[in-house]
Amino acid sequence: MSDGNASARQGRVTRLFSCICDGARLMVGVPRYEDYVAHMARMHPGEPPMTYEEFFRNRQAARYGASKMGGMRCC
Repeated sequence: MSDGNASARQGRVTRLFSCICDGARLMVGVPRYEDYVAHMARMHPGEPPMTYEEFFRNRQAARYGASKMGGMRCC
């Protein structure tokens, strides 16, 4: 087995793992932070994005207790 094949296989495994993790995040209502930051830059360029911690808490509240936060939503 050449190093090129091993490297290609490792890349496929890494991409598969990333897809599985992204799917699991979406199933529990936590989208990728990077996607949120890109959305903010594209749709709300004058507003600073939340920190990762704020984003995580916001997504958890939206999924499990939005009424406690006043139904905060973007878009």
